[in-house]
Amino acid sequence: MKFRFWGVRGSIPSPGPRTVRYGGNTTCIEVRTDEGALIVLDAGTGLFPLAQHLLARRGAGEGTGEGVGIAANIFITHSHWDHIHGLPFFTPLFLKGSRVRLHGATDPVTGNGIEHVMSVQLQNSYFPVSEAQLGATLEYRTLAIGAQVEAADALVSNVLMNHPVTNLGYRVSCGGKSLFFTGDHEPWHNPHPAGSLEHARQEEHLARRQREIDAAMRGVDALIVDCSYTIEEYPSKLGWGHGTFDAAFEMALRVGARALYCTHHEPTRGDDELEAAFAAVCARFAARMGELKVFLAYEGLEVAL
Repeated sequence: MKFRFWGVRGSIPSPGPRTVRYGGNTTCIEVRTDEGALIVLDAGTGLFPLAQHLLARRGAGEGTGEGVGIAANIFITHSHWDHIHGLPFFTPLFLKGSRVRLHGATDPVTGNGIEHVMSVQLQNSYFPVSEAQLGATLEYRTLAIGAQVEAADALVSNVLMNHPVTNLGYRVSCGGKSLFFTGDHEPWHNPHPAGSLEHARQEEHLARRQREIDAAMRGVDALIVDCSYTIEEYPSKLGWGHGTFDAAFEMALRVGARALYCTHHEPTRGDDELEAAFAAVCARFAARMGELKVFLAYEGLEVAL
Protein backbone atom coordinates (compact mmCIF):
# COMPACT_ATOMS: atom_id res chain seq x y z
CA MET A 1 0.00 0.00 0.00
CA LYS A 2 1.14 3.54 -0.70
CA PHE A 3 -0.29 7.04 -0.34
CA ARG A 4 0.32 10.48 -1.82
CA PHE A 5 -0.66 13.96 -0.71
CA TRP A 6 -2.43 16.11 -3.31
CA GLY A 7 -3.64 18.82 -0.89
CA VAL A 8 -2.31 19.72 2.56
CA ARG A 9 -3.86 23.10 3.45
CA GLY A 10 -6.85 23.69 5.68
CA SER A 11 -9.85 26.02 5.56
CA ILE A 12 -9.21 27.71 2.20
CA PRO A 13 -6.84 27.24 -0.74
CA SER A 14 -3.72 29.36 -0.34
CA PRO A 15 -1.70 29.34 -3.56
CA GLY A 16 1.17 31.75 -4.03
CA PRO A 17 4.91 32.25 -3.53
CA ARG A 18 4.72 31.81 0.26
CA THR A 19 3.26 28.30 -0.03
CA VAL A 20 5.00 26.96 -3.12
CA ARG A 21 7.16 24.35 -1.32
CA TYR A 22 4.35 22.67 0.63
CA GLY A 23 1.43 23.57 -1.61
CA GLY A 24 -1.76 25.59 -1.40
CA ASN A 25 -4.46 23.03 -2.24
CA THR A 26 -6.85 21.82 0.44
CA THR A 27 -7.05 18.29 1.78
CA CYS A 28 -6.85 15.30 -0.55
CA ILE A 29 -4.89 12.06 -0.13
CA GLU A 30 -4.56 9.32 -2.74
CA VAL A 31 -4.20 5.77 -1.42
CA ARG A 32 -3.26 2.83 -3.63
CA THR A 33 -3.89 -0.68 -2.39
CA ASP A 34 -1.53 -3.59 -3.06
CA GLU A 35 -3.66 -4.48 -6.09
CA GLY A 36 -3.59 -0.90 -7.35
CA ALA A 37 -7.17 0.06 -6.43
CA LEU A 38 -7.75 3.78 -5.84
CA ILE A 39 -8.99 5.11 -2.51
CA VAL A 40 -9.23 8.88 -1.99
CA LEU A 41 -9.41 10.46 1.45
CA ASP A 42 -11.23 13.80 1.27
CA ALA A 43 -12.00 15.89 -1.79
CA GLY A 44 -10.54 19.34 -1.29
CA THR A 45 -9.03 21.26 -4.20
CA GLY A 46 -6.19 18.73 -4.30
CA LEU A 47 -8.70 16.39 -5.96
CA PHE A 48 -8.41 18.35 -9.21
CA PRO A 49 -4.66 17.78 -9.79
CA LEU A 50 -5.19 14.16 -8.76
CA ALA A 51 -7.86 13.89 -11.48
CA GLN A 52 -5.49 15.36 -14.06
CA HIS A 53 -2.85 12.84 -13.02
CA LEU A 54 -5.32 9.97 -13.39
CA LEU A 55 -6.31 11.15 -16.87
CA ALA A 56 -2.66 11.44 -17.91
CA ARG A 57 -2.05 7.85 -16.79
CA ARG A 58 -5.15 6.72 -18.65
CA GLY A 59 -3.99 8.49 -21.78
CA ALA A 60 -0.59 6.88 -21.48
CA GLY A 61 -2.15 3.45 -21.87
CA GLU A 62 -3.59 2.50 -18.50
CA GLY A 63 -7.12 1.85 -19.70
CA THR A 64 -7.44 3.57 -23.07
CA GLY A 65 -10.26 1.49 -24.51
CA GLU A 66 -13.55 3.15 -25.35
CA GLY A 67 -15.84 3.16 -22.36
CA VAL A 68 -13.03 2.22 -19.98
CA GLY A 69 -13.09 4.74 -17.17
CA ILE A 70 -11.59 5.20 -13.76
CA ALA A 71 -12.77 3.46 -10.60
CA ALA A 72 -12.42 5.25 -7.28
CA ASN A 73 -13.66 4.99 -3.71
CA ILE A 74 -13.78 8.47 -2.15
CA PHE A 75 -14.12 8.69 1.63
CA ILE A 76 -15.20 12.07 3.00
CA THR A 77 -14.25 12.83 6.61
CA HIS A 78 -16.81 15.65 6.93
CA SER A 79 -18.78 18.14 4.91
CA HIS A 80 -16.91 21.43 5.44
CA TRP A 81 -16.02 23.15 2.19
CA ASP A 82 -12.27 22.64 2.28
CA HIS A 83 -12.80 18.85 2.33
CA ILE A 84 -15.41 18.60 -0.44
CA HIS A 85 -15.14 21.50 -2.88
CA GLY A 86 -13.00 19.55 -5.35
CA LEU A 87 -15.78 17.02 -5.97
CA PRO A 88 -17.51 18.77 -8.92
CA PHE A 89 -14.10 19.10 -10.59
CA PHE A 90 -13.18 15.41 -10.32
CA THR A 91 -12.90 14.84 -14.07
CA PRO A 92 -13.55 11.05 -14.00
CA LEU A 93 -17.14 11.91 -13.04
CA PHE A 94 -17.61 13.13 -16.62
CA LEU A 95 -16.21 9.97 -18.25
CA LYS A 96 -18.49 7.14 -19.35
CA GLY A 97 -17.29 3.89 -17.89
CA SER A 98 -16.01 5.48 -14.69
CA ARG A 99 -17.39 4.25 -11.39
CA VAL A 100 -17.09 6.46 -8.33
CA ARG A 101 -18.31 5.51 -4.87
CA LEU A 102 -18.68 8.36 -2.42
CA HIS A 103 -18.57 7.34 1.24
CA GLY A 104 -19.36 9.47 4.28
CA ALA A 105 -21.50 9.98 7.36
CA THR A 106 -25.09 11.03 7.95
CA ASP A 107 -25.63 14.60 9.08
CA PRO A 108 -27.35 14.13 12.46
CA VAL A 109 -28.92 17.61 12.30
CA THR A 110 -30.65 17.21 8.93
CA GLY A 111 -30.67 13.43 8.60
CA ASN A 112 -29.16 13.74 5.14
CA GLY A 113 -26.76 11.08 3.88
CA ILE A 114 -23.53 11.59 1.94
CA GLU A 115 -25.45 12.18 -1.30
CA HIS A 116 -26.40 15.61 0.06
CA VAL A 117 -22.76 16.71 -0.11
CA MET A 118 -22.81 16.32 -3.88
CA SER A 119 -26.34 17.50 -4.58
CA VAL A 120 -25.82 20.80 -2.75
CA GLN A 121 -22.72 21.61 -4.80
CA LEU A 122 -24.38 20.68 -8.09
CA GLN A 123 -27.28 23.07 -7.64
CA ASN A 124 -27.58 25.36 -10.66
CA SER A 125 -26.87 28.41 -8.50
CA TYR A 126 -23.39 27.11 -7.74
CA PHE A 127 -22.33 24.83 -10.63
CA PRO A 128 -23.36 24.65 -14.30
CA VAL A 129 -23.52 20.84 -14.61
CA SER A 130 -26.20 18.72 -12.96
CA GLU A 131 -25.71 15.21 -11.64
CA ALA A 132 -27.85 13.86 -14.47
CA GLN A 133 -25.25 15.12 -16.94
CA LEU A 134 -22.35 13.22 -15.36
CA GLY A 135 -21.03 10.37 -17.47
CA ALA A 136 -19.79 8.17 -14.64
CA THR A 137 -21.75 5.81 -12.47
CA LEU A 138 -21.91 7.60 -9.12
CA GLU A 139 -22.83 5.57 -6.06
CA TYR A 140 -23.38 6.76 -2.50
CA ARG A 141 -22.49 4.82 0.62
CA THR A 142 -23.63 6.47 3.85
CA LEU A 143 -21.56 5.01 6.68
CA ALA A 144 -22.59 4.17 10.21
CA ILE A 145 -20.12 5.26 12.85
CA GLY A 146 -17.71 2.39 13.48
CA ALA A 147 -18.62 0.59 10.24
CA GLN A 148 -16.08 -1.34 8.19
CA VAL A 149 -16.09 -1.23 4.39
CA GLU A 150 -14.21 -3.39 1.90
CA ALA A 151 -12.68 -1.35 -0.90
CA ALA A 152 -11.05 -3.80 -3.30
CA ASP A 153 -8.30 -5.51 -1.29
CA ALA A 154 -8.35 -2.93 1.53
CA LEU A 155 -10.49 -2.61 4.64
CA VAL A 156 -11.60 0.88 5.66
CA SER A 157 -12.93 1.46 9.17
CA ASN A 158 -13.95 4.70 10.87
CA VAL A 159 -14.25 6.36 14.25
CA LEU A 160 -15.96 9.57 15.34
CA MET A 161 -13.50 12.43 15.90
CA ASN A 162 -13.95 15.80 17.67
CA HIS A 163 -15.18 18.53 15.32
CA PRO A 164 -18.17 20.90 15.18
CA VAL A 165 -19.80 18.63 12.57
CA THR A 166 -19.65 14.84 12.33
CA ASN A 167 -16.12 13.97 11.28
CA LEU A 168 -15.03 10.40 10.62
CA GLY A 169 -11.38 9.45 11.01
CA TYR A 170 -10.49 6.61 8.65
CA ARG A 171 -8.16 3.66 9.08
CA VAL A 172 -7.14 1.95 5.83
CA SER A 173 -5.61 -1.52 6.16
CA CYS A 174 -4.13 -3.61 3.37
CA GLY A 175 -1.58 -6.41 3.22
CA GLY A 176 -0.62 -6.11 6.87
CA LYS A 177 0.00 -2.33 6.64
CA SER A 178 -2.25 0.49 7.84
CA LEU A 179 -2.68 4.25 7.85
CA PHE A 180 -5.05 6.51 9.77
CA PHE A 181 -6.28 9.95 8.72
CA THR A 182 -8.01 12.15 11.27
CA GLY A 183 -9.65 14.65 8.98
CA ASP A 184 -10.21 17.61 11.32
CA HIS A 185 -9.79 16.90 15.01
CA GLU A 186 -9.51 19.11 18.10
CA PRO A 187 -8.04 18.08 21.46
CA TRP A 188 -10.70 17.44 24.08
CA HIS A 189 -11.86 20.33 26.24
CA ASN A 190 -14.03 20.09 29.36
CA PRO A 191 -15.98 23.37 29.73
CA HIS A 192 -17.37 22.61 33.20
CA PRO A 193 -15.78 23.91 36.43
CA ALA A 194 -13.25 21.53 37.97
CA GLY A 195 -14.70 19.70 40.96
CA SER A 196 -18.29 19.90 39.71
CA LEU A 197 -20.43 16.85 38.98
CA GLU A 198 -20.77 17.98 35.37
CA HIS A 199 -16.98 18.16 35.04
CA ALA A 200 -16.58 14.61 36.37
CA ARG A 201 -19.25 13.26 34.02
CA GLN A 202 -17.71 15.03 31.05
CA GLU A 203 -14.26 13.71 31.92
CA GLU A 204 -15.63 10.18 31.92
CA HIS A 205 -17.30 10.76 28.57
CA LEU A 206 -14.17 12.27 27.01
CA ALA A 207 -11.98 9.46 28.32
CA ARG A 208 -14.28 6.91 26.68
CA ARG A 209 -14.20 8.80 23.38
CA GLN A 210 -10.42 9.01 23.54
CA ARG A 211 -10.11 5.27 24.14
CA GLU A 212 -12.23 4.61 21.05
CA ILE A 213 -10.06 6.86 18.89
CA ASP A 214 -6.81 5.47 20.29
CA ALA A 215 -7.98 1.93 19.57
CA ALA A 216 -8.71 2.87 15.94
CA MET A 217 -5.21 4.38 15.56
CA ARG A 218 -3.26 1.80 17.54
CA GLY A 219 -0.03 0.70 15.90
CA VAL A 220 -0.59 2.27 12.48
CA ASP A 221 2.33 2.56 10.09
CA ALA A 222 1.30 6.11 9.17
CA LEU A 223 -0.75 8.56 11.24
CA ILE A 224 -1.92 11.62 9.27
CA VAL A 225 -3.14 14.38 11.59
CA ASP A 226 -4.71 17.85 11.54
CA CYS A 227 -1.94 20.14 12.88
CA SER A 228 -3.44 23.55 12.14
CA TYR A 229 -2.16 25.48 15.16
CA THR A 230 0.79 25.96 17.45
CA ILE A 231 0.23 25.67 21.20
CA GLU A 232 0.59 29.47 21.44
CA GLU A 233 -2.18 30.03 18.87
CA TYR A 234 -4.61 27.43 20.14
CA PRO A 235 -6.19 29.29 23.12
CA SER A 236 -7.73 31.86 20.75
CA LYS A 237 -9.00 29.07 18.46
CA LEU A 238 -10.67 26.94 21.13
CA GLY A 239 -13.78 25.24 19.78
CA TRP A 240 -12.91 25.77 16.12
CA GLY A 241 -12.35 22.04 15.67
CA HIS A 242 -8.67 21.86 14.80
CA GLY A 243 -5.57 20.37 16.36
CA THR A 244 -2.07 21.45 17.32
CA PHE A 245 1.35 20.10 16.48
CA ASP A 246 1.90 19.19 20.12
CA ALA A 247 -1.38 17.29 20.41
CA ALA A 248 -0.51 15.34 17.25
CA PHE A 249 2.91 14.36 18.62
CA GLU A 250 1.34 13.25 21.89
CA MET A 251 -1.26 11.24 19.98
CA ALA A 252 1.32 9.49 17.80
CA LEU A 253 3.43 8.52 20.82
CA ARG A 254 0.41 7.34 22.79
CA VAL A 255 -0.92 4.99 20.09
CA GLY A 256 2.46 3.66 19.00
CA ALA A 257 2.35 4.98 15.44
CA ARG A 258 5.46 4.32 13.37
CA ALA A 259 5.33 7.65 11.54
CA LEU A 260 3.44 10.92 11.93
CA TYR A 261 2.51 13.18 9.00
CA CYS A 262 1.43 16.71 9.96
CA THR A 263 -1.10 18.22 7.57
CA HIS A 264 -4.06 20.65 7.26
CA HIS A 265 -1.61 23.54 7.40
CA GLU A 266 -2.93 26.92 8.52
CA PRO A 267 -3.59 28.90 5.27
CA THR A 268 -1.99 32.12 6.55
CA ARG A 269 1.25 30.32 7.41
CA GLY A 270 3.94 30.57 4.75
CA ASP A 271 6.41 27.76 4.13
CA ASP A 272 9.16 29.34 6.23
CA GLU A 273 6.79 29.88 9.15
CA LEU A 274 5.47 26.34 8.78
CA GLU A 275 8.97 24.90 8.99
CA ALA A 276 9.77 27.07 12.02
CA ALA A 277 6.65 25.86 13.86
CA PHE A 278 7.51 22.26 13.02
CA ALA A 279 11.12 22.68 14.15
CA ALA A 280 9.94 24.11 17.47
CA VAL A 281 7.69 21.15 18.30
CA CYS A 282 10.36 18.68 17.19
CA ALA A 283 12.76 20.33 19.63
CA ARG A 284 10.23 20.11 22.47
CA PHE A 285 9.68 16.38 21.85
CA ALA A 286 13.26 15.44 20.93
CA ALA A 287 13.93 13.48 24.11
CA ARG A 288 10.69 11.47 23.77
CA MET A 289 10.65 10.52 20.09
CA GLY A 290 12.10 7.03 20.32
CA GLU A 291 11.35 5.18 17.05
CA LEU A 292 8.69 7.66 15.90
CA LYS A 293 9.42 9.39 12.58
CA VAL A 294 7.78 12.77 11.92
CA PHE A 295 7.17 14.63 8.67
CA LEU A 296 5.58 17.83 7.36
CA ALA A 297 3.21 16.80 4.58
CA TYR A 298 3.63 18.52 1.24
CA GLU A 299 1.92 18.18 -2.12
CA GLY A 300 3.55 15.36 -4.04
CA LEU A 301 4.91 13.51 -1.00
CA GLU A 302 4.45 9.81 -1.74
CA VAL A 303 4.98 7.10 0.87
CA ALA A 304 5.18 3.34 0.34
CA LEU A 305 4.29 1.31 3.42
